[in-house]
Amino acid sequence: MISITETISRELAVRAAQVDAAIRLLDEGATVPFIARYRKEVTDGLDDAQLRHLDERLGYLRELAERRATVLKSIAEQGRLTDSLRAEIEAAESKQRLEDLYLPYKPKRRTKAQIAREAGLEPLASMLLGDPARDPEGAAGGFVDPAKGVPDVAAALEGARQILMERFAEDPELTGRLREYLWEQGRLVAAVVPGKEQEGAKFSDYFDYREAIARIPSHRALALFRGRNLGVLTLELIAGDGDDPEAVCRQMIATHFGVAQRGRPADAWLAETVRKAWRVKLLTRLDLDLKGRLLEAAEDEAIRVFGRNLKALLLAAPAGRLPTIGLDPALRTGVKVAVVDGTGRVAATATLYPHAPRNQWDAAIAALAELARTHGVKLISIGNGTASRETDRLVRDLIRRHPELGLRSLIVNEAGASVYSASALASHELPELDVSLRGAVSIARRLQDPLAELVKIEPKAIGVGQYQHDVNQSQLARTLDAVVEDCVNAVGVDLNTASVPLLSQVSGLNRTIAENIVRRREEQGAFANRAALKGVPRLGDKTFQLCAGFLRVPDGDEPLDASAVHPEAYPVVRRILATTNKGLRELIGDSATLRRLDPAAFTDDRFGLPTVRDILAELEKPGRDPRPEFKTAAFLDGVETLADLKPGMVLEGTVTNVTNFGAFVDVGVHQDGLVHISALAERFVKDPHEVVKSGDLVRVKVLEVDQARRRIALTMRLADRPEPAQPERPGEPGQAAPRRGQRPDQPQAAAPRAGRNDRRAQTPSPSPAAGTMAAAFAKARKT
Repeated sequence: MISITETISRELAVRAAQVDAAIRLLDEGATVPFIARYRKEVTDGLDDAQLRHLDERLGYLRELAERRATVLKSIAEQGRLTDSLRAEIEAAESKQRLEDLYLPYKPKRRTKAQIAREAGLEPLASMLLGDPARDPEGAAGGFVDPAKGVPDVAAALEGARQILMERFAEDPELTGRLREYLWEQGRLVAAVVPGKEQEGAKFSDYFDYREAIARIPSHRALALFRGRNLGVLTLELIAGDGDDPEAVCRQMIATHFGVAQRGRPADAWLAETVRKAWRVKLLTRLDLDLKGRLLEAAEDEAIRVFGRNLKALLLAAPAGRLPTIGLDPALRTGVKVAVVDGTGRVAATATLYPHAPRNQWDAAIAALAELARTHGVKLISIGNGTASRETDRLVRDLIRRHPELGLRSLIVNEAGASVYSASALASHELPELDVSLRGAVSIARRLQDPLAELVKIEPKAIGVGQYQHDVNQSQLARTLDAVVEDCVNAVGVDLNTASVPLLSQVSGLNRTIAENIVRRREEQGAFANRAALKGVPRLGDKTFQLCAGFLRVPDGDEPLDASAVHPEAYPVVRRILATTNKGLRELIGDSATLRRLDPAAFTDDRFGLPTVRDILAELEKPGRDPRPEFKTAAFLDGVETLADLKPGMVLEGTVTNVTNFGAFVDVGVHQDGLVHISALAERFVKDPHEVVKSGDLVRVKVLEVDQARRRIALTMRLADRPEPAQPERPGEPGQAAPRRGQRPDQPQAAAPRAGRNDRRAQTPSPSPAAGTMAAAFAKARKT
């Protein structure tokens, strides 16, 4: 049996000693961010991605080992565990293979085969299978026994058939081969449930659908399963193409058990037994297995895409600690205004009514100018919901009328702001504010520091995934939590300003300890240094070791506390200072001196070259932020609605979501456009994430606009030329694309108000119409 360590080392292509070291650290309670950054010598440089894979596989393989032990014990207790069976079970590398091996021995309710065995019919089944030259009816005559429930020959033969059918269906080698054959050759066929055509119009592309199961992409698979779960679609797995696609599978069963048509008396009876075993036993089970495999693969891919998008969003460029006005736009109910200072504290709030029906334009500009002047505001953050472009126009008029204020503005993604506003956390943080004003506070803060604000919102509510409500929710939560943890610890956290949700994501900390840190800060004032953390209740030495390097004290009495240098490595810094004959504040940022030093001169038994190199890099740029420089997209004046878009326009926009079939881009018209994967670059693109990520600023050209379906086809290949759209063919009505905040399968009437809910990935339904739009969305379906 290959050990867990050997299995993982083979998958990661690293040495077993590295894996063993990482497993020991994880078992001791170390976190992935801590191991990746501060235990490089121990693991010989395993990075966070490798460690995440290791941690995930470790859990799976340990579960497999536990299940293997249970299976071995169960079979041994039955007295049926042979040396060869034990070897096969110990060699099983997946849960599927283990369950295949266990199936014949798994305790189950009394089956027809078991009843037949109890009636003494197993010798008859073995006799006919082993010697097809025997006449079935003649052989069965000797097994008729009414006292045992076998009243006649027909009953004896049926009992024997049930025994063989179960034997065929529970053979692990045969089952494995059939499963892989069906995965490679099988076709998934979808059809509409009669009478559901109107109710399930969103799934019309799958009313008559057929595709190789192994080649169905994740977004299409999830759409198929959603349609089935809603009672709109039926899904059938067929064994392949041709008039008799199941013939190969029946032949595989027959060959495996030596069944052949040679004109012998029992051949026809055995062939019918094979046919029934396939249709009644094997196909039913393998259908469930392979649909489950497809669903699991689709969920894994959807979760992976969601995680990558979430990471890009969390690591978006921060505007920094500047006083900011947050505007939560609306028309009739007014624009909600919140002013926050450089630390995110609320300084003032207001509600303005510049738009219809009140049209208090000048009064709104005067009020905003006074707020900006009073609080030294330099940035204005505008949520991208309803009336965002109208409110953007208001702010641009404010900047034009008051150039002396030096204001800058931009529209930000407000996904999840309403979720935060109504949360218990918002009630605790902002108890004096109305729910509607809390959204404006969140919009302002997420411009200052997207990571610090977005961690307050459940990752699923941020809405950068595809079919996020259809996937395994526990697996999704684990993956997204890991992404948040990695992002927070990659950036670092200001100990004296961080919120409880942000602190909770720091390596080694949980919500209780985070609350204790904030309570200590509120009662005794700012932390002067990291060492003061040891006085926080429930924060012991182990927790301090795990968290200290990721917490920053920018203006404390120990300069190193503002860096990523771990307190345990401060002695190394002291040796560096002694060598250079410089003080710490003098050495920090002195690139010339630091780059002349030989890292090897400062290593010892505990700290090797990786750690020393990291320390020197930190001293050169202490507390450096890995996030990119803050930039904003400039939306084109006069382009505010779909009606304003014209084919051929070149616009600047922000990538809001990346899926496997392309990227969605916000160009400022309240409806994201799709850049299909084929239009992302001049070269072939296998994965859209190779080219773009959520939050990127991109230049796009409009290829086509379909106002009826609210679809925008875009290209990042600016040399592409728009093609004139052709009218729809009769009998093939179009279908509107989902609005922001609407899942692809939601009816249009049920869509929430644009921009007020989470923006989820929109898996487009291809249009039957010709032209660029149809081509782009048809490609999305076929990708």
